[in-house]
Amino acid sequence: MLTLESLKLDMGKVKEIISGFIRGMVAGSRAGGIVLGISGGVDSAVLTKLCVDALGSERVLGLILPDTRVTPEEDIKDAIDLAESLKIKYWRRDIDDIIDSYKRSEFYIHDHKLALGNLRARVRMSLLYYVANSRNLLVAGGSDRSEILIGYFTKYGDGGADLLPMGDLYKTQVRWMAEWLGLPERIVKKPSSPRLWEGQMAEEELGIPYERIDLILHGLFDLRMDIDSLREEFGSDVDRVMEMHSRSAHKRTMPPIARVRI
Repeated sequence: MLTLESLKLDMGKVKEIISGFIRGMVAGSRAGGIVLGISGGVDSAVLTKLCVDALGSERVLGLILPDTRVTPEEDIKDAIDLAESLKIKYWRRDIDDIIDSYKRSEFYIHDHKLALGNLRARVRMSLLYYVANSRNLLVAGGSDRSEILIGYFTKYGDGGADLLPMGDLYKTQVRWMAEWLGLPERIVKKPSSPRLWEGQMAEEELGIPYERIDLILHGLFDLRMDIDSLREEFGSDVDRVMEMHSRSAHKRTMPPIARVRI
C-alpha cells in the first residue's frame, strides 16, 4: 500500500541541490539574477524563498500581477508581505487593463472562461520576459512535478520559464518544503489555485486531491508499478490521472516539426 510516507525527502539535501541548480543556471547564462511572479500561493512562495536563499535578495526581482476582478485581495497582500519579508525588490502591476484591451478585439468570445484564464497566464509570462530581457535576468517558474506530469499549467503561460527549480517535487513535497522553510502558515495551508478565473480551485477542477494524485504519479513514474495493482488501490482515479498525462503530452515537448529532408 502506498502512503505519503513514501514521498518523504531530506529537505536539507533537497534545498542544497535546488540552490546549487539555481546558482548554476544563473552563472552559466551570465545573467544578473532571477525574476519571478509572486502570486501569494504556496508554489511561488517556496520558489521565491529558495531563489533568495540561493542568490541573495538583491539578485531576485518579483512581479505581482493580479487581475483584481479574479485575484483575491488576500493573495495580493500575502504576495506583498512575502516580498517585503524577504527584502526583495518587487513591482505590483495590475493586468486588468491589458486583459480589457483583448476584450475589445473583434475575435473576443464573451465568457469563454478557459481561453480568458489562459490569456491571463500568458500576459503574466509576457511581462516577466519583458523584465527579464530588459534587465539580463532569467525567468524562474514555480511549476511542480505534479502540475507538469498532469499538464495542469498554461502552455506558454505559467509553463513559460527559463528554469523550474521545483519541477522534480510533487505538490505534497512542495507544501512540506514550505513548512520546513518556515513560510507563513496561511500560505502553507492555502488551497492551490491558478486564480485564472473567479472561484477557481485546483483540486475541485481536477476532481482528485493532490495527495492522491501524487501517490498515483509516484506509483506510475517512480516505482513503475503495474497498472492493475494501482487500480486496486486507487480505482478509476488511476485512469483519470493517466488520461490527464496523455492528453497534456504536447505541453511537455517542443511543437511537432514537419520533416522535409529526403
